[in-house]
Amino acid sequence: MSNALSKPAYLVLRDGSVFRGLSFGAEGTASGEVVFNTSMTGYQEMLTDPSYAGQIVVPTFPMMGNYGINATDDESGRIQVMGFVVRERWMQPSHFDATRTLHDYLASQRIPSIHGVDTRAVTRRIRDSGAMMGTITSTETPDEALARLRATPSYGDIDFVQHVTTDREFDWNGDGRSRIVAIDCGVKYNILRNLARRGSRVTVVPSTATAEEVLAHRPDGVVISPGPGDPVHNEATVRAAEALIGRVPILGICLGHQVIARALGAGTYKLKFGHRGGNHPVQDVRSGRVYITAQNHGYAVSDAGLPSSLEVTHRNLNDGTVEGLRHRAVPLLTIQYHSEASPGPLDNEYIFDEFMDLVRDASK
Repeated sequence: MSNALSKPAYLVLRDGSVFRGLSFGAEGTASGEVVFNTSMTGYQEMLTDPSYAGQIVVPTFPMMGNYGINATDDESGRIQVMGFVVRERWMQPSHFDATRTLHDYLASQRIPSIHGVDTRAVTRRIRDSGAMMGTITSTETPDEALARLRATPSYGDIDFVQHVTTDREFDWNGDGRSRIVAIDCGVKYNILRNLARRGSRVTVVPSTATAEEVLAHRPDGVVISPGPGDPVHNEATVRAAEALIGRVPILGICLGHQVIARALGAGTYKLKFGHRGGNHPVQDVRSGRVYITAQNHGYAVSDAGLPSSLEVTHRNLNDGTVEGLRHRAVPLLTIQYHSEASPGPLDNEYIFDEFMDLVRDASK
């Protein structure tokens, strides 16, 4: 083991909790909201999910890195997390697709991380006290890290969408019968792949695009993507959604679901520790069927203030939160969970089929 991989490091939480481990990835410091994810696989997809911008991720599964990093599982153009906290990191991956180790991947993009941590204890702390700011350091004492952390802005005060959205529009592919515009609040590649597989030509536009700029593409449908942070910061996207509703079929996913709810007069609020992982049960209240879903969000739509024009279609069976909406009069549907999965399960890709049905019906 190299000296870099045996160097002491600390995870320090804003409440003063200190968790000792060893440095891996890049050395240095990183601060963000500390959250946990309950998926057993898919760490590469987690690391590159733009919805994790501004956050330090703690997987509850104890071993990370055992199948390495490959060239195909990225969900964006770079690692998005601020830091990674694991119980055990594996340095000799065994998979035919692996091109490098998790350590090398994190180091290449200067992401400070820590292993050897009691991640069960970290998860318990977050579940009991709620998600909170934390910092990883391999260059400071815990007291120095805590003093720096307490001078760091809180996660909810920052508009992270502006850090992950594209700065210029681009085409994902040039073929297909339907023209879909995706408003990029932190879009995952697998959303674009799912739309393309269903015969769509997809154009991605920045989160600040106006309704007029979206409609200039003559879209057959619009998708408002997932993304990081508190939706109160995304008023430009809310205004665009207000102007688009009723003029073109719309699908909102995760942050997009919250944006559309706010555009129609509903409120949103912060969850105690969020929903993150690949094992969250959601019920389609229309049929009674239960789906196991992939989720990654820290905010939810409030039942209070939902207009009568919206029907609640899905509920989270763990806490009863709103997980899906459908408009009673115009072609619009939203989901709070991730139909594109990545990591799985893949139970919910049917949402893209429902959206494309809305697009085809509207085109008639």
